[in-house]
Amino acid sequence: MAGEDACLPTARPFSLYESCCVRQIAHMTQFDLHQQDCVEGMATLPSEHIDLVVTSPPYNLGVRYQKYSDRQDRQSYLEWCEKWAAEVRRVLKPTGSFLLNIGSAPSNPMLPHEIVIALCNVFVLQNTIHWIKSISIEDRYGDVRSYGHFKPISSRRFLNDCHEYIFHFTKSGCVEIDRLALGVPYQDKSNIARWSHTGGSDLRCRGNTWFIPYETIQSRAKERPHPATFPVRLAEWCIKLHGVSCVETMLDPFLGIGNSAVAAQRCRVKRFIGFEIDETYLAEAKRRLG
Repeated sequence: MAGEDACLPTARPFSLYESCCVRQIAHMTQFDLHQQDCVEGMATLPSEHIDLVVTSPPYNLGVRYQKYSDRQDRQSYLEWCEKWAAEVRRVLKPTGSFLLNIGSAPSNPMLPHEIVIALCNVFVLQNTIHWIKSISIEDRYGDVRSYGHFKPISSRRFLNDCHEYIFHFTKSGCVEIDRLALGVPYQDKSNIARWSHTGGSDLRCRGNTWFIPYETIQSRAKERPHPATFPVRLAEWCIKLHGVSCVETMLDPFLGIGNSAVAAQRCRVKRFIGFEIDETYLAEAKRRLG
């Protein structure tokens, strides 16, 4: 990636989240949802039209979807990823962000990295975020508490898989983000005065490790009728990271049951476009959006 001196300046609106909401609160989100293959669907969109893409495609790990076979040979899968990513690049604005959630299986750990390598033929990887789904923390007394949810595996070789990736791609690698929209207070308050960049504010960048557990459910069929979803909060944080005021139009090429659309609705994004090939998942997404 080129150094900072090579980055072209981009005009961005002010980015404090509290101020961003003021501009967008006057309207409701307009949804444009289609039962359609995303490559075909995106081909109908104008170039440089989208501010933000948040999505999670099938991982090619054998997940049992209703209308999609999640078992392609590796090369065909990577070529397919480049194909839909090329359409994402075409429709994304120069100041836009593309946040891609990808996981792996313990027996197939290189898959997310192979996808990144393939997509770097199309995009610049600007940030790598680790989505922590479950974590166990030991306190100073030696007591251990666990937080979050994960799918346990029975293996003599592999650890339970408690995290996934969120890869932040842009066209240039130079897109400004709202680092403090997800800011957290300083643990050591002396840092507020020690570092000039704080401006006296008790708020620092959260960093690239996000702990976002799944909400507990009693019935997958009734409450989360899809085999592979990310939490609504994950998509909300992606919107806030890019900057709520900077998102006029958001896209999810792999809509599923619409968690990204729900996040767009909560953040009052002006327009949301989604593509989904499964009519059952699409119907559930529409139901959730009311």
